[in-house]
Amino acid sequence: MTVSATLLILGADGDLTSRLLLPGLGTLLAAHDLDLEVVGSGLRDLDEDTWRGLVASALGAVPEGRRMPLLASTRYFRADATDPEALSRLLDECAAVPVVYFALPPAVTARVCLALEAIDTPEDLRLALEKPFGTDRESARALNELLTRIVPERQVYRIDHFLGRATVLNILGTRFANRLIEPVWNRGAIERVEIVYDETLGLEGRAGYYDRAGALVDMVQSHLLAVLALVAMEPIDRVDEVALRDAVAEVLRRTAVRDDDPVTASRRARYTAGEVAGRDLPGYADEPGVDPRLGTETLAEVVVEVDADRWRGVPFVLRSGKALGRARKVARAVFRPAAPIDGLEGRPHSDWIELDLRSGEVEVGLTMNGGGDPFVLEQTTLVAKQVPGALLPYGEVLKGILNDDPTLSIRGDVAEESWRIVEPVLEAWRAGRVPLEAYPAGSTGPDGW
Repeated sequence: MTVSATLLILGADGDLTSRLLLPGLGTLLAAHDLDLEVVGSGLRDLDEDTWRGLVASALGAVPEGRRMPLLASTRYFRADATDPEALSRLLDECAAVPVVYFALPPAVTARVCLALEAIDTPEDLRLALEKPFGTDRESARALNELLTRIVPERQVYRIDHFLGRATVLNILGTRFANRLIEPVWNRGAIERVEIVYDETLGLEGRAGYYDRAGALVDMVQSHLLAVLALVAMEPIDRVDEVALRDAVAEVLRRTAVRDDDPVTASRRARYTAGEVAGRDLPGYADEPGVDPRLGTETLAEVVVEVDADRWRGVPFVLRSGKALGRARKVARAVFRPAAPIDGLEGRPHSDWIELDLRSGEVEVGLTMNGGGDPFVLEQTTLVAKQVPGALLPYGEVLKGILNDDPTLSIRGDVAEESWRIVEPVLEAWRAGRVPLEAYPAGSTGPDGW
């Protein structure tokens, strides 16, 4: 079989590969005919049948003519990718352009990159890395310098699967393709913007990563700032790797904690024992693998501002939490209320427009005359539904990588700016200047939030 790319998955024996990466690849191959081979590598000793069965289970919807050649060629190697000699042998196994996907913890990814720097690599090598990109701005900058010693920046794909969601990308179409919206998408009409990603799920066995990240780093520093950039960016005349990523970078360069005061502009909390959707959850501090002394938050809220003419003075509220009573994953713009009108009872409401980051539904809260009494104002909700995308988020991300299109990947300067924005908050929290509050699992959060 002639292939145009080899997807070399490092950490192929891990949870991310089986749960997200391979199923995403399955949706991509079901929708697109790609000349591809898949090579897996990890520290576990998986036999050929086990590996092939893992790949086959993710490709069930792929037409047989595409599925069978890929299954026949796929293979797995037990190897330590941090060893330069072993890594060199893995690259030699690639029949075409190697696309190295790091399904690995960040610290291991950095060590593999050091090994890559020490060996000869193909000129067309592509590198795909999972977040977080570093642990602070300085380490992100050092990682970027290391990566660009191996390949040019354009061949580095920093993965934020949020940007692979058709529902999130719908922000662009909703804003820029509608004359109803773009003319009022500014501080003259909008009072505040809320970007919220509240989950009912608890820790779900992720203590090894989450307990040293917390909600701020896991969600706000990466995903929610990416959504903010799409919400706040200036209009662009095309969506491609240059125009879109330049606009995203410009927004984040102008974004900072509100009033430069992380104490008044941020809140944090951690869940205690409670019940969520009929399930009893232990308190976070009692979850297996958690070190209570770290003071890790499971709910984070930060208010930032964008210092641009379009948005100056408008608060952007970024919030994400776990084990809450209601899942709410939205980007919501709240408009300034209109002036009262003599002869119409009731103060005009604050209208709003909300994009559901899961379903893609767009809801609009619109003040209008009441159905019972036309002289009394009421608010009506209008709902627009989106047809679900054909690809899972990881399928959309892989599509860009395999087609050599970095439009939906995070550029190096953007990764560094994201850390710059949250670092004052992290420092204030580590110094104990912002209290760690508590909320029962299954509640809406701490009292008074």
